[in-house]
Amino acid sequence: MTILQVNDIKKNFGKTEVLKGISFSLNKGEVISIIGSSGSGKTTLLRCINFLETPDKGKITVGDKVLFNSNDIKKLSDDQIRENRLHFGLVFQSFNLFPQYNVLENITLAPKLLKKGTNEEIENKAKELISQVGLEDKTNSYPCQLSGGQQQRVAIARALALNPDILCFDEPTSALDPELTGEVLRVIKGLKETGSTMIVVTHEMEFAKNVSDKIIFMADGVIEEMGTPEQIFENPQSEKTKHFLQNSLEKI
Repeated sequence: MTILQVNDIKKNFGKTEVLKGISFSLNKGEVISIIGSSGSGKTTLLRCINFLETPDKGKITVGDKVLFNSNDIKKLSDDQIRENRLHFGLVFQSFNLFPQYNVLENITLAPKLLKKGTNEEIENKAKELISQVGLEDKTNSYPCQLSGGQQQRVAIARALALNPDILCFDEPTSALDPELTGEVLRVIKGLKETGSTMIVVTHEMEFAKNVSDKIIFMADGVIEEMGTPEQIFENPQSEKTKHFLQNSLEKI
C-alpha cells in the first residue's frame, strides 16, 4: 500500500534550482535510501517532505490525504504545517537534544505538549522506546553524559514517540566515528525488521545496499536513477551513478 506520494517537487533558493522536479512513491513498511554527492538536493528534498521547507511546486500526499498541492491558491497556515509534520519523524545529523532535559524528558516532551495520552502512558511508552534503542541504563542521563551514538539513539526514540507514519533520517551517522556509526545503523536496521516505513539520506553505501528496498540516486537536483539495491549497485545505467558509486565504494 502506497503511504507517500511525491509528485514533481521543485524548490529554488533565489535563482538556484535545488530540486528540479522530484517524483517517487513509498509503500508502507518500505525503506528508501537516498544517496548522492553533497549539493545534489538530498537534504532539501527531505526538508520539503517534512515541511521544514515549503516546495515551490508539486504535490505531497500521505495515505489519502493531500498535505501540499502547489495548485491550491491558499497557502498552508502555520497550524496546517505543524499538523503535516506529525506524519513524519525526523532524525537530524546533529542530534538536537535539549541539554537541560534527561533522556526520558527529551522523549516525552513533545507527546506531553501535544497531550498524546496521560503522563503515565507517555512515560511508559518512552521507557519502551528507550529499551528498544538499548539505553535502559541511561534513562535519567543528560545529553552531555552520552556518547554521540547514544545521543542519536535517543533522537531516534524521540522521533518514534509521536507514532509517525514515516521516519526520516538525514545523514544520521555523519557526525559519528565508525564504531558509533555501527550502533546507530543497527538500531535503524532493527526498525526495518519491525515494519517501520523509512526514508534514509545516507552516505553509508553498505547500509543502503543491505537494508533498503529501493535506492534513489540524486544528482544536480533530479533523480538520476532509482531501483532496487541490486539494480543500482550491481547494474547502474547512468554514467553519473557509475562514477558516484565507484568513488564511494573505493572509500569503504
